[in-house]
Amino acid sequence: MSHGTRSEGPRTEGPVPPGRHAVVVGGGLAGTTAALALADAGVRVTLLEGRPRLGGLAFSFRRGELTVDNGQHVYLRCCTAYRWFLDRIGGADLAPLQDRLDVPVVDADRPEGRRLGRLRRDPLPVPLHLGRSLAAYPHLSLADRARVGRAALALKGLDLTDPALDDEDFGSWLAAHGQSPRAVEALWDLVGVATLNAVAGDSSLALAAMVFKTGLLSDPGAADIGWARVPLGDLHDRLAREALDAAGVRTEVRTRVTSVRTGADGSWTVEIAGETIHADAVVLAVPQREAHDLLPAGALDHPERLLDIGTAPILNVHVVYDRKVLARPFFAALGTPVQWVFDRTDASGLRRGQYLALSQSVAQDDIDAPVAALRERYLPELERLLPHTRDARVEDFFVTRERTATFAPAPGVGRLRPGTRTKAPGLYLAGAWTATGWPATMESAVRSGVGAADAALGALGRPRPRHLFAFEEAA
Repeated sequence: MSHGTRSEGPRTEGPVPPGRHAVVVGGGLAGTTAALALADAGVRVTLLEGRPRLGGLAFSFRRGELTVDNGQHVYLRCCTAYRWFLDRIGGADLAPLQDRLDVPVVDADRPEGRRLGRLRRDPLPVPLHLGRSLAAYPHLSLADRARVGRAALALKGLDLTDPALDDEDFGSWLAAHGQSPRAVEALWDLVGVATLNAVAGDSSLALAAMVFKTGLLSDPGAADIGWARVPLGDLHDRLAREALDAAGVRTEVRTRVTSVRTGADGSWTVEIAGETIHADAVVLAVPQREAHDLLPAGALDHPERLLDIGTAPILNVHVVYDRKVLARPFFAALGTPVQWVFDRTDASGLRRGQYLALSQSVAQDDIDAPVAALRERYLPELERLLPHTRDARVEDFFVTRERTATFAPAPGVGRLRPGTRTKAPGLYLAGAWTATGWPATMESAVRSGVGAADAALGALGRPRPRHLFAFEEAA
């Protein structure tokens, strides 16, 4: 979709009942999606966000002359809902996908000149599309490569609808299927840590199997990687706000919701400072603890389960050098605390030198460490990985911390994640932490917003816009 299509306004299909109003609480990806979907169906929508911007935990801020993302976010070709969202706001061209999966993997423990391996696909059917890459992957032994293939076939045979998978941890399953600690480190956790924000032993088999089956074993191009070539704020705040405005959504930032109540007639009141907003439906698209505090009594059978959903941190380390030190757009690393490194020079607006962002998932050990300690930890590791950094001067070093970046995908989390509908008619839940079947990703957030909008439209007597669910057909 070109930029010229983002202002086409509400898209209704057929007659709709007049006068319906929905309030969406939360302006992250889930809430923005729900608001757009409802407005596209002809519902009058008010979107309320406590922060001074939209985008939730995928946002940008200014640091001197730089525009900095709080963290590096990527998506895959199989993320059909997030791709729909990019199209809807007119941002698809600003966050393109790779033509074909290609992940450089550098092992710091190997001699220089023999450190680089690649995970890339060929234009062949699944699972042959990764066969040549795995056969030549230098970071695994021949025996490990053979065992990886057998485990992948076993993974492909798992039934994702089996609730028993959620009670087992992925690490135990891998060990039972012949995966060595090295194979887990150099392949399974290389992917899983970045997508699940947990190591295999701490991950629900259900969520891990979903990631690998969907991303690597469903379609040859499913795992092709996309990422924003502009600041995330340009997409999730600026373009999203323009799309909301064009759709007729009233958007209020810096607006905290203090209570959500239902009336005897089934209507809803949402309290903010200085105003009471009346609505026919409410979507709570906020983190699980905030949702728990806003839920009216009786809305969920076991609301305390929301508080039992754990959280996991992500740390991002930002380094600006006085010269170019990395020739490729990104790479993943082994044998070092460094996980994934991205070149953010152009996106940030930096005019000289190079700006690298290190995305560090499963960051429990580092999330509260002082900046000086993190500098001592990570700059020498970058010198090990990137020889050109040894002669470069560090112009700036800073960190961004998201202590509750994602929900923790621990075994058993599936029974804690609520569905979209509550027991209170007209009240719906959205957020990456709800029961989307996906881990805590941008894709999960958008899917939850679509699900909440769909449920609300049914209750409001609105037709379901066909374009909204095009991503389901793509999936």
